[in-house]
Amino acid sequence: MPSPLQRFCRCGSNHAPYAQRVSELPAIPQGSNVLGVGIDQIEVSRIRDSLDKHGAHFLDKIFTSGEQAYCRDKADPVPHLAARFAAKEAASKAFGTGFGEEFGWLDSEVHNDEQGQPILRFSEKGSVLLNQKGASGALVSLTHLESIASSIVVLVSSS
Repeated sequence: MPSPLQRFCRCGSNHAPYAQRVSELPAIPQGSNVLGVGIDQIEVSRIRDSLDKHGAHFLDKIFTSGEQAYCRDKADPVPHLAARFAAKEAASKAFGTGFGEEFGWLDSEVHNDEQGQPILRFSEKGSVLLNQKGASGALVSLTHLESIASSIVVLVSSS
């Protein structure tokens, strides 16, 4: 008997066949000022568990002092940390590098301007990578609920 999800979407036993049919992502059009897009989502409980288990070591490995200070001022800092974690993951995907020698956890920082809008700033190494990709900046959006946080990062050029 099919599950409720299977009855709803009439997609067979699972979603794998669709994923297997998608062989390649569409290319970004020539002349576009969008150079890369990354998105990430994380369960807030994963960040809470890592913080409980590793404490300051986890914070210092993943988040800049500015990010830590911003989140520390919140009634519950963990959803805000999770959103910033997702932004860092999304940035690594937008660059197409993942995390490693080329781009590390501390090479990006979510900062909030005077109106509270998030801005993605980069370390010197991150700025070099941004220039190598031909980007003049990155747009970031964050969202979080009690249980989940998400972010999208779009690398853009000014031309």
